[in-house]
Amino acid sequence: MGSMTSGQGAGQLETRGIEPVPEGECNGHPLQLFWVWFAANISILGLPLGATLVAFRGLAIWQAVIVAILGAAGSFAVVGIISIAGRRGRAPSLTLSRAIFGVRGNIGPTLVSLMSRLGWETVNTTTAAFVLLSLCSILFGSAVEAKSAPVLTLIFIGIFVLLTLAVSGLGHATLLVIQKWATYVFGALNILVGGFLCATIDWSAVFNAAPAPLSAMIIGIGTMAAGTGIGWANAGADMSRYQHRSVKAARLVASAAFGAGIPLVLLITLGGLLSVGNNDLAAATDPIIAIRDMLPTWMAVPYLITAFGGLLLSNNLSVYSAGLTTLTLGLKVKRVHAVIVDIVAIFAGSIYFMLIADSFYGPFITFISLLAVPITAWVGIFVVDLIHRHYYSAKDLLDVSPSSAYWYRGGVEWRAFGAWAVAIVLGFSFTTIGTTADNIWFAGPLSDSWLGHNGLGWIVTFLVAGGLYAVLGGASDRRPALVEGAHV
Repeated sequence: MGSMTSGQGAGQLETRGIEPVPEGECNGHPLQLFWVWFAANISILGLPLGATLVAFRGLAIWQAVIVAILGAAGSFAVVGIISIAGRRGRAPSLTLSRAIFGVRGNIGPTLVSLMSRLGWETVNTTTAAFVLLSLCSILFGSAVEAKSAPVLTLIFIGIFVLLTLAVSGLGHATLLVIQKWATYVFGALNILVGGFLCATIDWSAVFNAAPAPLSAMIIGIGTMAAGTGIGWANAGADMSRYQHRSVKAARLVASAAFGAGIPLVLLITLGGLLSVGNNDLAAATDPIIAIRDMLPTWMAVPYLITAFGGLLLSNNLSVYSAGLTTLTLGLKVKRVHAVIVDIVAIFAGSIYFMLIADSFYGPFITFISLLAVPITAWVGIFVVDLIHRHYYSAKDLLDVSPSSAYWYRGGVEWRAFGAWAVAIVLGFSFTTIGTTADNIWFAGPLSDSWLGHNGLGWIVTFLVAGGLYAVLGGASDRRPALVEGAHV
C-alpha cells in the first residue's frame, strides 16, 4: 500500500499509496488543479466532439458553444464537486468510496473504474502510436502501417508508455509541474494548428446556418457530458487530496470546470466550425488523419507533435489515477509498482489491437462507453452522500476487516450498493450497445424511447442512483463525529 512518507518535490518519488495524507503535507491550492485539468483536456481530439454536434445534430455554431459550456464545463463541475471529498478525506476517490459502499461493496465500483481507466489509456496509447507512424510516413515519404512494421510499432508504443511512466510513476508533485509547463508548450502548438484550421472554415455557411430545435441541444449536452467530465469523475479526489484545508469548495469546483472547460469549449467550437457544410471530420474513423488532411503539408509535422503531446498529458493523469484505483482493489504493492502493473496492461492491450486484432476503435470505444453507465450511477450516489458526509475515518478507510466502521453488513452498505445495482439495470434498459447501426450487441427494452434513442439513459442512471440512495436513507446518518484519524 506504500509507506506513510511521501516525497513531495517534483522529480522525487511519491511513496504514499491510498492512505490519507497528513494535514501537514496538504499545502495545495486550486490553481494547481486548474492546470492539471487543463492539460488533461488539451488534446486536439476534442475537435471531433464539436464536429458531431454540427454534422449529426444540426446545431448552429452559437448552439454548439452553449452545448459545450453546459455539457463539457458543466460535467467537469461534477468532477470538482467530487474533489471536495478529496480535500475532506485526504484519500483517492475510490478509497473514499469505501465509506459509502462498504469495504467489500466498493469492489464493484472500483473494478469498473479501473477497467474504464485502462480502456481509455489503451485508446490514448494506440492513437499516439498511430500518430508516430503517421509522422514517419511524412518524414520517410511512404506510408508506414502498424502490421507491416511491427518492430517500429512496438518501439512507438514503448516510447509512449515510458514517457507516461516517467511522470505518473514519480507521482503527484511531478505531475503538477509537468502538466502546467507542458500546457504552455502544447497549448501554443494547438493555437498555431487551430489558426491554420480556421482558414478552412466556410464562414458564409456558418453565419447562414439555421438553428436546430431545443431537443437537439439537450441531446448534445448529454453527449458532451458523457464524453468529457463523466469519464473523469472518479478521479476527482485523487488530485485534490493534497489541497489545503482552507481551500473553499467553490474554488475546487471552479478549478475543474474552468480548467477543463476552457480548452474543451474552444476545441469543441472549432470542431463545430470545421464541420459546417462538411461532414468529413464527424464521420472519420481516424480523426487524427482527417484533421491532418485539412492542413497544409508543412503543418502536418507540428500538428502530429501537438496531437501526441495532448494524448500524453491526458494519459499522465489517467495512469496516476489508475494506479491508486488498483491499490484500492487490494493489490499489496507500492504505488509506483501499481502504476507499472497498469502500464504493462495497456502495453499488452495496445500490442493486441495494433498488431493482432482486425479492428479497434469501434468495438473498444463501445466497450468503455458501456462502462459509463455504472460509473454514472456511482457518481450519483457519491454526490448525494457528499452533501451529508463531512468526515471520513482514516483508520477505517484502510481497515478491510470486520472491525472497520465501514464494514456495515458483511462488508457491504446495502442501501448504496442496491441503489447502484438498480440504477445500472435501469440505465442499460435505455441503452443500445453496438459498434455500428448494423452490428448491435444489445438493445435495452426502453432503448427505442426518446431518452434511449438519443443516448440520454445516463441521465436516468444518475438521477435514479442518487435519488434511490437518498430515499433509502443512505445519506441521512452521516453526521460528523470525533473519530480517531478523521478529516473534516
